[in-house]
Parts: sequence; structure tokens; C-alpha cells
Amino acid sequence: MKKIDVLIVGAGPIGLACGIEAEKNKLDYVILEKGTLVNSIYNYPVNMTFFSTSEKLEMGGIPFMSVNKQPTRPEALEYYRRIVKHFNLNIQLYEGVKSVERQSDGRFLVYSVKGVYLTDKIVLSTGFYDIPNKLNVPGEELQKVTHYYKEPWPYIGQKVIVVGGGNSGVDVALETWRKGAEVTMVLKEPTVDQNVKYWVLPDIENRIKEGSIGAYFSSSIKEIREHEVVIDTPEGEKTIANDFVLAMTGYRPNFELLDQLGVALTLDEKRRPCFDGNQESNIPGLYLAGVVCGGLNTREFFIENTIVHAKAIFTDIMKKRKQLVK
Repeated sequence: MKKIDVLIVGAGPIGLACGIEAEKNKLDYVILEKGTLVNSIYNYPVNMTFFSTSEKLEMGGIPFMSVNKQPTRPEALEYYRRIVKHFNLNIQLYEGVKSVERQSDGRFLVYSVKGVYLTDKIVLSTGFYDIPNKLNVPGEELQKVTHYYKEPWPYIGQKVIVVGGGNSGVDVALETWRKGAEVTMVLKEPTVDQNVKYWVLPDIENRIKEGSIGAYFSSSIKEIREHEVVIDTPEGEKTIANDFVLAMTGYRPNFELLDQLGVALTLDEKRRPCFDGNQESNIPGLYLAGVVCGGLNTREFFIENTIVHAKAIFTDIMKKRKQLVK
């Protein structure tokens, strides 16, 4: 068993920002990550471009240089790799957390897939990309259905349904259509999300208007079959031929871990974890950082506006450490 000051769960951008603050304050810490470095970004579509500009994603005073104003996925992967190398962050990759127990003295016993840690503080920076929002319809378990998208090549010449009208859904619809897929979008709203990236929104609206990409608005998937899909539309049920369903329906935090730790959630539909101005949850010594703070409201917290969580958390940790010394 290893005894440490702080254990950070998640090596995404905000987890790395927390690691930088731990280094600056000379704390004994470790970052545990169940996948690869910045695992969520790694799993983004290969050709994805960020909405944020590169300077808004910078941390630790290290410039983020990108060819264009908005960086690409490969540029982000390289930037965060260099962040880890520059600050010599203590990260254990492919070491997921299995369970956490709070001790009578306020410390935490953390069981990972590779070991056991006794830590004074925990920072949860787990993001929300690992658990997709399911459609919960018959046929969702079929192999042709996916909640993740990497690149368009498998869909050449195929009849593709894209569920969702946000950034991910729009990007997937346009990219697969341009590589030769027959694309139909199914959107629960009456229009494409108007918060879609401004340089992409006119493109998707024009492709739908001209009929290049089909679209069912105010609609939802009712059933997925081997070679077709049933859609609930304002005009009634429609059954169309289909080869693949790409469900870009968003993702949710790991509520199981939050529940296990006893983190209180709001009672509304957003299920936001409770935390104070220093990012400390209702469990003393347990801090929340990054998009996990939004609960099911995944559009409020982003990399660019949650990097500040790291500074707030470690300022509070150091303040309380000094109070204990006194």
C-alpha cells in the first residue's frame, strides 16, 4: 500500500492541470488513468477540430501552437503529451480505480486494478466520455449500432442513420456523406442545434435543404432492425432501409463512482454533483474538477472554463494543510 497526499482520478486535460498544481506545491501525488493519456481526446473522431481556440486550452504557461485557430485532435494529443513530459507528471496509465473507501480518520483507501493507495485527498476528474446515453430501444444491441465514431471509411456506399443534431452528429453526417454514404439524420428537436460550430452550421443546413442529407426533425428512433430502422415522426411511423446507426446522443459521468463515494447530487434532471467554491464536494477531502461537475448538463463545462478548477482545488488543499500544522 502506497501512502500519498493526493490521488487524482483521470488523466484528461483537467487531471493534468491538477497534476501541475500538485507538482508546484511539492505534494506527493499520483494520477490514475484507466486508459491512455487524455483518453477522451484520443477517442474523438480522427479528423475532429476543437471548438475552442488553442490559447484557451493552454495550461502551466506552456504555449499551445496549432496550424489553424482551432486545433485538431492530433495537435491536442501532442500538446498534452508534451505537458506531461515538461512537468514530469506522475501518471499511471491503464490503471483504473475499482473502489474507494473513506476511513474513520477522513483519509481514503483507493483500490485500483494494480494496487492500493492511502490518500489524504482525492480529486475526481473523470470526465463523461466513457458512458454513452443509450437510445433504450429494441435492437440497440445490434453490431451495426455504435455510440462512438472514428472515421468515415467504413460507411462508404452504406445507408447510415445519424442520431443527434449537435456538433458530433453534424460532423459525422457531413463527413460520412462526403465519403459516399447515404445519410439520414434523426433529431429530437425541430432544428439542428444552433450552437453547432459556426463554420459548420450553414453547411449542414444547406445539405439538408437541398436534400443531399435526409433529416427527420422532432423525431426519435423506435426500433432498430437488422436491415431497417423504424422512426417515430410527427407524420407517424416511418420505416427506412439501413446498414448502420451512429448514435451521437452524448455521454454521462460515472454516477456509480460518485454514488459509491457518497457525493450528493441535485434532485433535478441535471443530477449535478454538489461542491463548494473550492470544488470540494459534500465529502470532506473529495474534490471535483472538470466536466464531471456538470452532471447530465454536459454543455456547461469545457476544458477552457474548467482549467481554473485545478488552481482553486490546490489552493484550498494547501490552505487546509497549513491550518493543520498550526
